[in-house]
Amino acid sequence: MHADFTAPIQLPAIPGKRVVYYPGSTIGNFVPSEVDRFLQRVRALVAEDGGLLIGVDLKKSPGILHRAYNDELGVTAAFNKNLLTRMMRELDAQIEPNAFEHYAFYNPIEGRIEMHLLATRPTQIVVDEQRFGFAAGEGILTEYSYKYSRQQFEAVARRNSFSVDQFWSDPNGFFGVWLLSAC
Repeated sequence: MHADFTAPIQLPAIPGKRVVYYPGSTIGNFVPSEVDRFLQRVRALVAEDGGLLIGVDLKKSPGILHRAYNDELGVTAAFNKNLLTRMMRELDAQIEPNAFEHYAFYNPIEGRIEMHLLATRPTQIVVDEQRFGFAAGEGILTEYSYKYSRQQFEAVARRNSFSVDQFWSDPNGFFGVWLLSAC
């Protein structure tokens, strides 16, 4: 089954152990309170004998993170600027996409990447006749991407009634996968 993971999910009454598979690192896009709500919903869904298999982006050096989110080919910048294209297509917004540039940095205090679209000159976005003005240097926060140490994520899991069964990582320790059990 697939479903919107940001909303409560109803599963059919099928006997047996339930294990939720959440492969990507999308959990990093949630602020901490949203992580707790998500894990609490999953915990309720899998019941007493269930589990969760989840992938999480791990903390790494700020230099590696900077290069990943500011790559030379501009893949991340294009991904970020695509939000403007989608606004034009899906909301019929009036935007000058070239008036914005991608800006991403690692905030070590919060443990997250912050992605923005910054105005390179005075510009505006118009949606449904509402005008949003931007001076040069002003921007739109488009994404958070939290990074976790192994200990941090395991503490979050325990706080939300999961215990750690197994942990796997790539050789560099850049990404982690946990098998968690409800407890």
